[in-house]
Amino acid sequence: MELSRQSTSERIQRSQHPIRNLLIMDFAKDRITRILHDAGISVQGEKVWDIQVHDERFYNRVLLKWSLGFGESYMDGWWDTKALDQLIHKLYITNIENKNSNLPSMFDMCKARLINQQSKNRASKVAHVHYDLGNDMYALMLGNTMQYTCAYWKQAQTLDEAQVKKLDLICRKLHLQKGEKVLELGCGWGGFAKFAAENYGVEVDAYNISREQVQYARNRTKGLPVTIHLADYRDARGAYDKVAAIGLCEHVGYKNYATLMEVAHRCLKKHGLFLLHSIANNISTTHCDPWFNKYIFPNGMLPSVKQIGETMEGLFIMEDWHNFGPDYDRTLMAWYHNFDRHWPLYEKTYGDQFYRMWKYYLLSLAGAFRARRIQLWQIVMSKDGMPGGYESIR
Repeated sequence: MELSRQSTSERIQRSQHPIRNLLIMDFAKDRITRILHDAGISVQGEKVWDIQVHDERFYNRVLLKWSLGFGESYMDGWWDTKALDQLIHKLYITNIENKNSNLPSMFDMCKARLINQQSKNRASKVAHVHYDLGNDMYALMLGNTMQYTCAYWKQAQTLDEAQVKKLDLICRKLHLQKGEKVLELGCGWGGFAKFAAENYGVEVDAYNISREQVQYARNRTKGLPVTIHLADYRDARGAYDKVAAIGLCEHVGYKNYATLMEVAHRCLKKHGLFLLHSIANNISTTHCDPWFNKYIFPNGMLPSVKQIGETMEGLFIMEDWHNFGPDYDRTLMAWYHNFDRHWPLYEKTYGDQFYRMWKYYLLSLAGAFRARRIQLWQIVMSKDGMPGGYESIR
C-alpha cells in the first residue's frame, strides 16, 4: 500500500525564472519561519518540538497548501520532529489558524454547499479508504476491546480498562434494562453491541457500511442477541427502547445531521433515550481539514453545538451534555504507542509513507485535543422527555 509520491511531491508549483524562484523561496522560508517562531518552534532547533527541515522545498509547499502541504511534506520525509504531538499543540495554542490564509478554496466551499458529500452513494468511500484497511492492524493498535472511539480514563490505568469504562458509561447513561431492544447506528467492530448484550441483557440491532467491520462484528457476537446489518444508518427501521450512535456523527456531514436525528427519533419509543457520542468542533463549518479529508476520513466533518442543537430542536429533549475531550488526547497517545510498537509486523504490507501518514494522523489529533481545539461529546436526548427527569451520570 505504498502511497504514490508523485501525487504529493511532484505537483508543487514552481516558477520558471531562477531569480524569481529564489525570491519566492526566500519569502516562503521567512514567512513560515516567523509563524513557527511565534509558536515557540525553531527550525533545526534542539527542543523536542522543534522542526528539522530536510528539504528546502518544504517552505514553498506549506505556503502554497498550508495544512495539506504541511502534512504531505511530513509524509514525504521533508521534515521531522521528535515530538509531533507537542509541535501541533504549540501551533494550536498560538491560534495558528488565525495567522495564515489556510482557508478552503472557493471550489471546496461551493462543493460543500451544493453537494451532499455524505450521501448514500458517497458514504462508502470512508469505509473503503479507512475502515477496511485490515482488521489485524487495527487489533494491534486498538487493543482487546477493538474500540475506535475515545476511551473514558476516569479511574482507569490501561487502554483496555478505559475503553471498558467508556462502554459501561454509555450503557449506564442509556439506563439499559434487561430485555430492552437497542438500535446502534454505526457499530464499528461490534464492541458496544457485544458488551451491552453480555452485561446488560439487551437485544441489539446494529448498522454499518464497512464489510471488514461487519464480518468481524458478526463473528464476535455469535451466540448473542445481536444482529449486524451491512447497511447505511438511514436504512434503520423498527421500534427500540434505546438508540446509540458512537463515532458515526463525524461521518454524517452537516447536510445530514437532521437526517440522523430523524432516524433516531423515528426508531425510538416514547420516552426512550438516544445517546450521541461524537468528536466535535468549537465552530460551525461546512468542510473539513484538507489533509484529513484526502488521506484519513474522506468527507468527514465535525459538528458544532449550534449544528447539533438546531437539528435536535423539535425532536428531542436534551437531558445531558458531557464533554471529556482531554481523554481523547490520552487515548490517541495510547493508540500511537501500540501502532509504533507493532509496526515491524506490518511494515512490508503498508510501507514507510503509510507509517508517516498514520503517525501524523494520530499525533496531530492528540495535539489538537490537548489544545482544546476539538472536543468529545456524549449527548443524551429523550423522546418526549424522561418522566421524573434525568440524572447525569459520570
